[in-house]
Amino acid sequence: MSDANDKKTPEQIRAEIDATRGELGYNVDALADKVNPTQIAHRQADKVKSRFTNAKESVMGSVHDKQDSAGSGGDSAKEAGHQAAEKVKGNALAVGLVAFGAGWLISSLIPASEKEQELAGQVKDKAAPLVDEAKSAAQDIAQNLKGPAQDAVASVKDTAQDAAGTVKDEAQSAASDVKDSAQESKDTVQHS
Repeated sequence: MSDANDKKTPEQIRAEIDATRGELGYNVDALADKVNPTQIAHRQADKVKSRFTNAKESVMGSVHDKQDSAGSGGDSAKEAGHQAAEKVKGNALAVGLVAFGAGWLISSLIPASEKEQELAGQVKDKAAPLVDEAKSAAQDIAQNLKGPAQDAVASVKDTAQDAAGTVKDEAQSAASDVKDSAQESKDTVQHS
């Protein structure tokens, strides 16, 4: 039997059990989210978007840069034009990208010639083995990820089972302590 100062009320025990369940649930959810292939894909896509945005801002300048240069006092129209020309000189890559995009758009509107269609067919035939190889590599990667994902799920399941067993054992022990305490109080009242 434990010391009278170490006894917990049933409410305290329930609160501890609820807190343990909540923490376990949070951990299980976090682990499941981390190994979820959809979430992995979203995180990778976010990384690519972030890198693209950073690259774009380093080439084109950020919105804040444009606001700073546009709002730096009462610049005259002539000075604003001069600043725009300087920006273009400093961002030759941006100008090149815009020109490339415009050329690509125009070329997509013009129908392909017979020679271009023939060359496209040859390229497609030569690229077919590469496409098959890429598909095979993607399947290999998927197979390689399947094992770790299954291991993670099994680990989560084992952790959940262990935690459930611990909670059950603690609840039984607490119930026994409460029962013993009640019996002791009853005996004390009867002997008084």
